[in-house]
Amino acid sequence: MSFASTKTRLGTRGQPEQTRAAILDAAMSEFAQEGVAGARTEAIARAARVNKALLYYYFKDKETLYGAVLDRVFSGLAERVMEVLSRDLSPQEKYLGYVAAHFDYIASNSQFPRIVQREWMRAGRNASPHVRRIVDKYLRPIFAGVREVLAEGVRSGDFRPVDAMNFINSTVAVIVFYFSSTPVIAVMAPGDPLSQERIAERRAAVLDFISAALLRRPDSAPKGRKQ
Repeated sequence: MSFASTKTRLGTRGQPEQTRAAILDAAMSEFAQEGVAGARTEAIARAARVNKALLYYYFKDKETLYGAVLDRVFSGLAERVMEVLSRDLSPQEKYLGYVAAHFDYIASNSQFPRIVQREWMRAGRNASPHVRRIVDKYLRPIFAGVREVLAEGVRSGDFRPVDAMNFINSTVAVIVFYFSSTPVIAVMAPGDPLSQERIAERRAAVLDFISAALLRRPDSAPKGRKQ
């Protein structure tokens, strides 16, 4: 018997990490396209090249699988931005680094904003069992870290005094809106809104906008503070 024929095929319980990842990849595409209600586990299993029995071996039902997809999206975001927030940087470098990391994470996968947008709409109808977990496990730590950067920048005189909750919400809106509105943007400005060139232009515009809104101009520094 050859070595190749003895290898465990994907789609068996002998390759749990690879099989689970394949199911999550397929589920992310299906949920982004169809939402929870419209997603079909048959389509997910087929795209992942596993049978439905194996899909349910790893995820007991569609809702559990959907929750795992959400965890994958938000854990990736938290990992990316918390790494930036943990660096030894000035408040300005750290806040703009956070903005860039958040933007780049969303830009790395066009499915992310669609999944998140669908989840927030579902949560607004009190139909999601996942929102509190997502907020407590991922979003609160991010918010606390970003809020501390704002507070540090205000204390040092680098930032204008801003309300943390409103400013962070506005920052996220500026980052996310472009990606959730690409169908409209494509009509308003013909071309691919997700092309590398357009994404680079948008990234620069976001960083410029946040900088203008947050950074204190040298001539507006508090009296007595050295420039």
